[in-house]
Amino acid sequence: MYSPAVLCYNLVYYLRLKKKSPKFLTFYKAEAPLKFFHTSDWHLGRMLYGRSLLEDQRYFLEQVFLPAVERERPDCILLAGDIYDRQIAPPEAIRLFDRTLSRLTELNCKVAVISGNHDGSDRIAILKNILRKNGVFLATELSDAFSPIFLEAGEEKAQLFLLPYLDSSAVRDYFQDDTLRGEGACMARVLSELEPLFLPDCLHILMTHCFAAGSAPSDSESTMFVGGSGEVPPELFSSFDYAALGHLHGPQRAGKTGRYSGSPLKYSVDEESQKKSFLMLESDQGALKQTELPIVPLRDVRRITGLFQDLLSAGQDHTCEDYVELELTDKAPILLAAERLRPYYPNLLSVTNRWAADSAVGERAQKLQNQTEDVIFRSFLKDVCNIEAAGPDLELFSEILREVDKP
Repeated sequence: MYSPAVLCYNLVYYLRLKKKSPKFLTFYKAEAPLKFFHTSDWHLGRMLYGRSLLEDQRYFLEQVFLPAVERERPDCILLAGDIYDRQIAPPEAIRLFDRTLSRLTELNCKVAVISGNHDGSDRIAILKNILRKNGVFLATELSDAFSPIFLEAGEEKAQLFLLPYLDSSAVRDYFQDDTLRGEGACMARVLSELEPLFLPDCLHILMTHCFAAGSAPSDSESTMFVGGSGEVPPELFSSFDYAALGHLHGPQRAGKTGRYSGSPLKYSVDEESQKKSFLMLESDQGALKQTELPIVPLRDVRRITGLFQDLLSAGQDHTCEDYVELELTDKAPILLAAERLRPYYPNLLSVTNRWAADSAVGERAQKLQNQTEDVIFRSFLKDVCNIEAAGPDLELFSEILREVDKP
């Protein structure tokens, strides 16, 4: 039987939204305490320097994530977007996700998933109404956020609001408000409409996919904003007890209640120092205890710097299976460096030599020494932009230079 609070909530919910194709709250009972796993940005089908990471992703799911689910028995998985790496996902990635969902449902674990900016929301929405009846909740459009999931375990209660990646134009259309500009304003409007649906004496959990202002991106993320229009002020999440965020691949906090779990694997070399994990959330007297569950990957991603002979000897002593960028510090060119190192670094991503870069920069600087600003500007356009300076370009450059030189 539903509790009186849930029945009253459904009635209020219907009265408020009856003009917008009302959907009712989904209610589940569980054993105390309530427990969640927060993860995001799986990017199934991802490539790294042209190499498929599906084997590494399969290892994470089958040897790390699913065993943790079996061990900890969370009530619900919060997957905060970017299931796939591209909108038309490769079949192998789809099959891997399908097997993972099947295993989670076999373990009687609810799964809440929102679409991210990399996902094809219309494609992953197939059968979502049927899946919802089996405890798999796919939120792929704004209206899904207004159908929260309610979980109850003893005295602990939680509402989950699933808000997929926001497209500003979709938000304007939904609310019929052309004044909404930028993701921050759109997010503020959406959350202001969700807050009146809060049940009392309940944990309120938001899951969304966005760029929280002040957070640190990684090289592996696509360009996410122009001029700040894509940033969302993290204080907008403060009315929620926890905001399970996706989009950024580095684990980090965002404001008082927002948190990025980060991607489970390193998807660029600049992430080499990140400690990858997913989060376990446990209800505790109206609060959420957060625990990081570390991920040991099949292969690491890192950069190694050193002399060619030292790197060659190290590889000959012990083959390195990690994905590596090798940066040579030799003061002279090394012929066929990649070909000679690859047998001992089979997952070699690239080989660079500081000597070549330093030499090129030094020659260019010497060539331009004591030259006029006009000559330097022409050289920049040719060497960096691969274009010849035209009259209008030079006139604009001269005008800007005069303004800069004004006392």
